Amino acid sequence: MRKPESRYQNLAIFPDETKVLYQGVETSSHHLTMRDGVKIAVDLLLPKGVKSGVSLPTILTMTRYWRSFELRIPAPPNKAPIGPRAPLADYLIPRGYAMVVVDARGSGASTGQWPYPWSTEELGDYGEVVNWVVAQSWCSGRIGAVGISYEGSTAQLLAATGRKEVKAVVPQQSEFDVYTDIALPGGIFNQTFIQAWSESDLLLDNNQCSKWFPGYAKLMVKGVRPVDGDKTHDLLNQALQEHQQNEEVYTAIQAITYRDDPYGNFPVTLNDFSVFHFKTQIEASGATLFSWGSWLDAGTAEAVLRRFCTFNNPEIAVIGAWSHEMNTNASPYGRPKAPAKPKLQEQWHELAGFFEQYLKEEKLPPTQKTLYYYTLGEESWKKTSSWPLPGTLPQRWYLSENQTLTLQSPTLETGEDSYKVDFQATTGKNNRWLTELVRPVNYGNRATQDRLLLTYTTAPLQEDTEITGYPVVKLFVRSTETDGAFFAYLEEVDEQGYVRYLTEGELRAIHRQISEEAPPYTTFVPYHSFKRKDSAPIPPGQVVELHFGMLPTSVLIRRGKCLRLAIAGHDYDTFARIPESGQPVITVARNQVFASYIELPIVKG
Repeated sequence: MRKPESRYQNLAIFPDETKVLYQGVETSSHHLTMRDGVKIAVDLLLPKGVKSGVSLPTILTMTRYWRSFELRIPAPPNKAPIGPRAPLADYLIPRGYAMVVVDARGSGASTGQWPYPWSTEELGDYGEVVNWVVAQSWCSGRIGAVGISYEGSTAQLLAATGRKEVKAVVPQQSEFDVYTDIALPGGIFNQTFIQAWSESDLLLDNNQCSKWFPGYAKLMVKGVRPVDGDKTHDLLNQALQEHQQNEEVYTAIQAITYRDDPYGNFPVTLNDFSVFHFKTQIEASGATLFSWGSWLDAGTAEAVLRRFCTFNNPEIAVIGAWSHEMNTNASPYGRPKAPAKPKLQEQWHELAGFFEQYLKEEKLPPTQKTLYYYTLGEESWKKTSSWPLPGTLPQRWYLSENQTLTLQSPTLETGEDSYKVDFQATTGKNNRWLTELVRPVNYGNRATQDRLLLTYTTAPLQEDTEITGYPVVKLFVRSTETDGAFFAYLEEVDEQGYVRYLTEGELRAIHRQISEEAPPYTTFVPYHSFKRKDSAPIPPGQVVELHFGMLPTSVLIRRGKCLRLAIAGHDYDTFARIPESGQPVITVARNQVFASYIELPIVKG
């Protein structure tokens, strides 16, 4: 039996409030010339009034999305320059830190080209920025990094640059494996997000505001902030001209089917700029990690767990239930658009506490890993030092007659259900994949959409049931097509018929083969390589096995509620259509020979 975890109404990792030592921020911006002549734009942010001889730990944020804005109105005094991100700098700097915000090469006011995300050249630049920072009189020689999304990946990858001064990094809401976590989950092209991301980059590279920027941006913002001294914008215009050579993300990723397909015209794959690819370098750094993700933000919770279980760095990890920007609630049991739990400033309190211990006070890193996680439905925080949770037992629910789920394995010699794929089926425009477009997460009541899907539902549960971990689905199917997209949704159905989305898994049929090779990181679900050599189209009329994991979750299902497995062949507002034309009919077997099921990780108290 598992000893019950401590439960917390609020997240409280670093309970003591850090001291405010300064009032206000002094800002300047510079170009730093790199080894190949590319000029990297940086904002330097120091506490106002810091005395000569005082050395400060320095925190970096490295971005593709402009380090700060050039405003049409005077900038507010004594504050960090306004940019497209929340004002974390104004919280941290008065507590005794310097901050440096960096435009990636080929973006913002930096010159050069941006060939692909987190390129070798880009990471080399960040290492040179560290060299510049530690040479300044105000720097203590201890470097940290923090960021959300793209900036979360650069924060972690700063530890891969080989700079021994990098001691503490905070990757938030970022990917670990670009292929599965965001670009092609289950091998299915995440079309809407990738297209929107690509369009946003194109606007930025033409000195126009992204649609993702705050609402005031179009009225108040001229464009990216030039470096000080570039009064004529000559340097900025040179940079913008060079940005026109940047690779278009949508075109490059749209052409990718297999994990080993090249990215655009470059001799790299998505693997080559995924965080897991840098395992050796990140571990060698010894940097302490403070990782953040959400059960309902793309694959960011899975990224946290993969990092937690793969890297040997000292680590504190947090998985909550918020939108991609970490500012609104995403739990299906809470009010949509309500503030996140904890709220942004409470999150910043935790960041300040982390940097206080591992960047400023130079305390020894934690001797064991700790994961703080939020249980949906129970709406409370818990913590553990191991994953999967001790005492977790698999509970297998079989697809059965009359669209039911039952704990008894099938006894029928024959039994199957046919489903004509409905290509209008959708999880909406505020789902886990589209929150990365600065949208809230709100699936609403799925009852109407479930009428377009093939569903299987349990009887009302007889006791409260906690599911924490990775659900796994095994389906035995035939199809009228050789390829297709298979989506599986785990849902809760309450006494009034309200259907709550909990999590999902997806798999493109040609990627169905379970790989015999070792995965490049720790995983707790059937491993699909997504490589070309393992491609396996569905033979016409033949039953094949689809065995795949869902994204992890932690949820408490109350007594009297039902669980539902819903199966779809498309998600209209998010993913690419497979196949591009026609209307496949899939048949799901549920009998003695082909017993389809969903297996749930049940936590026993």
